[in-house]
Amino acid sequence: MKLRQSNLDRLDNREFDVLIVGAGINGAVAASSLTSRGAKVALIDRADFGGYTSQESSNLIWGGIKYLETFELGLVWKLCRARNQLLRAYPSFVRELRFLTTLPRGFRRSRFTLFIGTLLYWAMGRFFTRRPRLLSREAIATAEPHVRVDGTQGGVEYSDAFLVDADARFVFRFVREALDHGGICANYVESLGSTWDGAAWTTRARDVESGRELTIRSKVVINAAGPFVDELNGRSGRHTEHKHLFSKGIHLIVNRVTVERRALAFFASDGRLFFVIPLGARSCIGTTDTRVEALPPVVTDADRAFVLDNINRMLVFDRPLTTGDVIAERCGVRPLVVSTRPTKKKDTGDWTALSRKHVVEVDPERPYLSVFGGKLTDCLNVGEEVAAAVTRFGVRFSHPKHPWFGEPTAARAEFFHQAELLGLDAMTNPASTEVLSTRLWRRYGARALDLLEDIRVDPRNAEILLSGTEYTRCEIHHAARHEMVTRLDDFMRRRAKIAQVTPVGALRGTPGLIEACEILFGDEADARIEEYYATEARPDRGKAGLSAAAGGVVTLAPNEARAASS
Repeated sequence: MKLRQSNLDRLDNREFDVLIVGAGINGAVAASSLTSRGAKVALIDRADFGGYTSQESSNLIWGGIKYLETFELGLVWKLCRARNQLLRAYPSFVRELRFLTTLPRGFRRSRFTLFIGTLLYWAMGRFFTRRPRLLSREAIATAEPHVRVDGTQGGVEYSDAFLVDADARFVFRFVREALDHGGICANYVESLGSTWDGAAWTTRARDVESGRELTIRSKVVINAAGPFVDELNGRSGRHTEHKHLFSKGIHLIVNRVTVERRALAFFASDGRLFFVIPLGARSCIGTTDTRVEALPPVVTDADRAFVLDNINRMLVFDRPLTTGDVIAERCGVRPLVVSTRPTKKKDTGDWTALSRKHVVEVDPERPYLSVFGGKLTDCLNVGEEVAAAVTRFGVRFSHPKHPWFGEPTAARAEFFHQAELLGLDAMTNPASTEVLSTRLWRRYGARALDLLEDIRVDPRNAEILLSGTEYTRCEIHHAARHEMVTRLDDFMRRRAKIAQVTPVGALRGTPGLIEACEILFGDEADARIEEYYATEARPDRGKAGLSAAAGGVVTLAPNEARAASS
């Protein structure tokens, strides 16, 4: 909390090179890219860092294989390159993942055609991942015995990548990098609009927590407000050549329903790709693709029925999955970029065919940028494009060639050396088979060395504080000091992924949660706990129908049951 208050004080009545409004993935990478190069940057968001679209992804880093069908080869080439770049830069956080895709008989493409497509995809990805495989029904039954193969023509297996930890945690890495390079970042600060006086922008802002009003001056404003880019542009009187349409995607989190560590891909009843994605001891199932006009989106009974009906049709369980098996839900919008200009291109009416590209639009009259669209996979490209655009407005970088992303290799070697001496390489807990040292490095990078010091001073800091989770006492102390946790949801949902893998209410009243909140919030601990659970119980949080006891074992049917259904 002290870090946030300090940053609020440093925002007010100070001039920056750049003010970035919106701290989802686009704003976070822009801040990291610019501060690393030496620009004076302020980053604000009216909610938490990564607290909207960026926390609702599938956790996938993928090269856009589905765009091959619409012949968007340039986009696929670009996304594959971006995926490979993230795999190289963040080997602890971004890892290759195999996808097993099963095709129904009578599908619009044959199994062999799809296999040729995966080979092309592999080639466009510079052969960076493992080679695709053509699979018969028998091969699928052997690899994943609980996949229904009756009514199918077999399938293919290919590679993409995924985020090992939470998507919002990945976003926060870039926010933390911006802070480390001198950026002033604050969550729960709302922009009330920006005005241009001929020399600089003056942005009125408000601290959502206290109501305090701030004045921020900057040479450049970057609107990276995700789905709210159009709204913010309206507040500042800016007119753009692009705008957003919105598609809602939901996922259901259940106990793990696959044996192997791979993603299962199917074609849902609406014809689009449908995934079962590994999430540690859980599985993330989805997604939907529904046009929405109003924000925020909510999970409806129809959404749940769509996901559950499809997964029960595709996998064999000893009993069908129901809403009682759902531990958590994800509900996000995809901001889809469209032009406001008239076009000669024929409108087919199929808005689902719109690609998830991004556009960095430069205002022709003022030093103002709007970032439309975007996705986790393409984030490094956004950072580079924003830096290039800002230089056109006269912002000079003191370190234009300084590397701004990736894991620090020298610090990594020192960290694991010290962790081994402390015995952390042998420490696991019942919630994970992963050793503690690996987990700490993945989440905190070079700052994990500070956590080793905490453990060295008091070995109890290596103990799991929140029972049934992976989170240790030293991590809670670290979050309190360095991660601007303002509300309990910031930690449970975004700095950690506890809210996505633990049943609602499972930790309420436990000594570990009480101690954690005392560390995070001090005298406000009880109030923040009550605030969190009151918010979680609201119908608009998409929790209706979720059982507090959800998370019981989901049992797959035995092999012979699968055979009987074939």
